[in-house]
Amino acid sequence: MDISLMIALFVASAVRMAVPLLLGTLGESLTERAGNLNLGVEGLMMMGAATGFIAAYHTDNIALAILVGMLGSGFGALLYAILTITFRTKQDVTGLALTIFGTGFANTLGKSLANQNTPPAIREFAQATPLHLPLEPVASLPVLGPVLAFIDTAFLQHNWFVYLTFAAAVVGWIYLFRTREGLHLRMVGENPAAADASGIRVIAAKYVHVVIGGILCGLGGVYISVVNVGTYLENIVAGRGWIVVALVIFIRWDPLKAIAGSLLFGALEIVGFRIQHIEGLSSIPVFSQYAIDMYPYLMTIIVLVITYARKKAYQGPAALGVPYFREDR
Repeated sequence: MDISLMIALFVASAVRMAVPLLLGTLGESLTERAGNLNLGVEGLMMMGAATGFIAAYHTDNIALAILVGMLGSGFGALLYAILTITFRTKQDVTGLALTIFGTGFANTLGKSLANQNTPPAIREFAQATPLHLPLEPVASLPVLGPVLAFIDTAFLQHNWFVYLTFAAAVVGWIYLFRTREGLHLRMVGENPAAADASGIRVIAAKYVHVVIGGILCGLGGVYISVVNVGTYLENIVAGRGWIVVALVIFIRWDPLKAIAGSLLFGALEIVGFRIQHIEGLSSIPVFSQYAIDMYPYLMTIIVLVITYARKKAYQGPAALGVPYFREDR
């Protein structure tokens, strides 16, 4: 196989693996920008994966699958919001409880459909590649032909779910840094008392962005079970929610940087998968299946250490994890 084709296929695989990480990172970034630390991303992604797959299996409709997945994860995010915003429970403990609840909830729901495949219309959507470059007229050109062929293979062999995810990252950046509502959100996360004094509805802003953030996390789970894998497996999210929590810190709560961060960790997953299938390497301890499965989490630890070592860099919303009570102003 041509080396350029191999690289293009690798990039295409990394893009697909990056989608759930990017959606989860966008969702958690919104939540933390509102001043709430949600460690329940894994549970929300599981809830989205299970409810979305059940809807896909019974309706054979991708729109309904996405909608039901959003409702499932939105329900989990709303529970978290009520507990942490209204009742001011500890956010880290509540998030961990949400992970346990969401995982158990999802595995219980999905147990009856475990190892079942998505219906034909869903598979057709997952395999569709709506964007193509006209390669025939330029295929023989010495430089332009190979470059366009690489772009077509690496970036244009995906379904609409992938493209809309990356577009959502751009929209998220515009919302956070180029709109009045985004400015209000950042102010709520930095100093909710000052935001309240200036007329911003702090509690409403927290509720809206925590729930929307949870829905985005759930969409990552929908993509895994319905679009990418095409079946439901127990614990199908496989720890990606924990990687998301670290990715948010790595990308400095910036949606555009989330694209690069998710692609990096998506590429790591592909590297591990490919190494396992190279004859002879799997017998070497550092390339064993268990060691390969550990690499994304080891990289997560390294990323956190490097990130926090940069003391001048943005360290996150000042009021992150601190419950807001208006009468304390």
